[in-house]
Amino acid sequence: MAMAARGVLAMVVAVAVVWCNNVARAQTPVFACDASNATVSGYGFCDRTKSSAARAADLLGRLTLAEKVGFLVNKQAALPRLGIPAYEWWSEALHGVSYVGPGTRFSTLVPGATSFPQPILTAASFNASLFRAIGEVVSTEARAMHNVGLAGLTFWSPNINIFRDPRWGRGQETPGEDPLLASKYAVGYVTGLQDAGGGSDALKVAACCKHYTAYDVDNWKGVERYTFDAVVSQQDLDDTFQPPFKSCVIDGNVASVMCSYNKVNGKPTCADKDLLSGVIRGDWKLNGYIVSDCDSVDVLYNNQHYTKNPEDAAAITIKSGLDLNCGNFLAQHTVAAVQVGKLSESDVDRAITNNFIVLMRLGFFDGDPRKLPFGSLGPKDVCTSSNQELAREAARQGIVLLKNTGALPLSAKSIKSMAVIGPNANASFTMIGNYEGTPCKYTTPLQGLGANVATVYQPGCTNVGCSGNSLQLSAATQAAASADVTVLVVGADQSVERESLDRTSLLLPGQQPQLVSAVANASRGPVILVVMSGGPFDISFAKSSDKISAILWVGYPGEAGGAALADILFGYHNPGGRLPVTWYPASFADKVSMTDMRMRPDSSTGYPGRTYRFYTGDTVYAFGDGLSYTKFAHSLVSAPEQVAVQLAEGHACHTEHCFSVEAAGEHCGSLSFDVHLRVRNAGGMAGGHTVFLFSSPPSVHSAPAKHLLGFEKVSLEPGQAGVVAFKVDVCKDLSVVDELGNRKVALGSHTLHVGDLKHTLNLRV
Repeated sequence: MAMAARGVLAMVVAVAVVWCNNVARAQTPVFACDASNATVSGYGFCDRTKSSAARAADLLGRLTLAEKVGFLVNKQAALPRLGIPAYEWWSEALHGVSYVGPGTRFSTLVPGATSFPQPILTAASFNASLFRAIGEVVSTEARAMHNVGLAGLTFWSPNINIFRDPRWGRGQETPGEDPLLASKYAVGYVTGLQDAGGGSDALKVAACCKHYTAYDVDNWKGVERYTFDAVVSQQDLDDTFQPPFKSCVIDGNVASVMCSYNKVNGKPTCADKDLLSGVIRGDWKLNGYIVSDCDSVDVLYNNQHYTKNPEDAAAITIKSGLDLNCGNFLAQHTVAAVQVGKLSESDVDRAITNNFIVLMRLGFFDGDPRKLPFGSLGPKDVCTSSNQELAREAARQGIVLLKNTGALPLSAKSIKSMAVIGPNANASFTMIGNYEGTPCKYTTPLQGLGANVATVYQPGCTNVGCSGNSLQLSAATQAAASADVTVLVVGADQSVERESLDRTSLLLPGQQPQLVSAVANASRGPVILVVMSGGPFDISFAKSSDKISAILWVGYPGEAGGAALADILFGYHNPGGRLPVTWYPASFADKVSMTDMRMRPDSSTGYPGRTYRFYTGDTVYAFGDGLSYTKFAHSLVSAPEQVAVQLAEGHACHTEHCFSVEAAGEHCGSLSFDVHLRVRNAGGMAGGHTVFLFSSPPSVHSAPAKHLLGFEKVSLEPGQAGVVAFKVDVCKDLSVVDELGNRKVALGSHTLHVGDLKHTLNLRV
């Protein structure tokens, strides 16, 4: 549905109607600290000249214990005697404002919002500025909806878990398998959501990095997230699972972290004081609140049987550092926990103070939101043409070209007929994945391609399950046999991979492989295979087939996915996406248990390890794979061959042979160097190109085979060259994590990789 622009006057009238109706219905305040109410506006917590902490302390002092526990849960009840309205903390904005959380809804006033690609495809752009730009648009639309009573201010996004196993149903929600990429995505998207401008502590909306930590099993062969115990070494925890959360808190200054359902090494994460108070708030200095995944406090008591009674569950979670419970458990059992002495009221005070301060930073206690920063935003600012164009651009930048024997780009002028075949060929809802909202409009693959050439459509299968009953081979092969070119759009949807559903196979679902092969064999012209999915598939048969001219992966490309696909296929945009995950052979799923959390390989048992950093087996496609319609050449301009670590006098490594030194201390202060690379577009078409800088460290502490130090996106015209500079912080970027979870700088020979280019530098004391 296309959105009509509405003026500020219409917004104000609509808001007034919504609020007047609310007041008439409930006789409760519509916004806190109403300046027209002399009693309420005189409260200290309404005084905007005071600090957030002082205002929170004033509010705290006015509450009874029974009232306090109401601020421990997501469905915050109104407190009319203090002029405080009800508030729903749970809203979602994974890739656009979503209707999944009860804090947000759509109406005739705002019938939809811009639906960007699922994060796994956006991450494939490797464009940090794009991550932030999307966040900025989403937060603008969220504030606009808040101003007309349709959305909250606290959004429990993004999901920054590592896509450790290719079968994970929620991998589509994440930025992929690499800790650096996930960290960059987290910081970019969170900053885009939260930054209110002006350098203050104010928040545009409050983001939340989830699900902390080592969470990546939902429901695999009967193993469910609610009871799964992730057994993780300290080395893997600090090397793989924690870095995105650390970056999100320290570099992104995120307002919230969500603890997960699962246990880690026997402890529920929401009841682990070391993980919550110790790491998030202690080591990383979280400026915000810690929230549970929904009903996870109830889960640790009723499903995991971690405590003997509900009062103990309330006490251990709050004492561990939990501030907000998504669910009702803490509202029901916290007072009793205090009364029997298992919890002190000061513990409750600490938790809700963290929540209050975030609401203060959001302006919740600043009166009429129409008179505050962002108060002029409204329906006219949702689904704007520029926002929708950014959704299309994000999909264009993420789409990955995996194979091209020369058939692409297509020439629209020379094609008289195109067969568009496959269960996802006319996909609409499938394109927006999960944690979705109502989009501004859809452009399906069929619509996008049909806007350029004449098309004949056959689904081939009635759904992605593609069982024998749903297979429609005859019509599909006939269409391909008479067309100049055939585009096959296959893959998955939420019936195959989603929250609470992991895959057991890496093959295309049902009889999709038979459909692809039959259509390819019958086709008169080139066959373009398009895979729409969150997770990877073993499509080796298509990769090696002479009948299939090109292969693209399009993730779940959002509302404009079909238009973006057409832009790529017809050469209006040069593909530049790169895979953010490893594509494993089908045998991986047969040999490796999804519940084995080990990242590193074990040659004694044949365990191959996980992700490009450690995996030792064969791949269908590798992390970072992706082709272009042009060619890019790299050459090294400058990089050191020797780097000396200046250790303090008397350090043991002056007299002993050391394999590594601590990645902390005075010797790390200014220990860095620059790498300058020249990148040239050696082909005939303009394009964007991701420059990856990888490092292969010395073989100490079971270090990764290689790991990503940085990436930069460049756009070059044919024949144009540019210089890309990387600043390498030795202790941060070249360090590895030892067996005890400590960061160490490996001494010896490090090999830097950029494409086929390699450069060796020696790190010595």
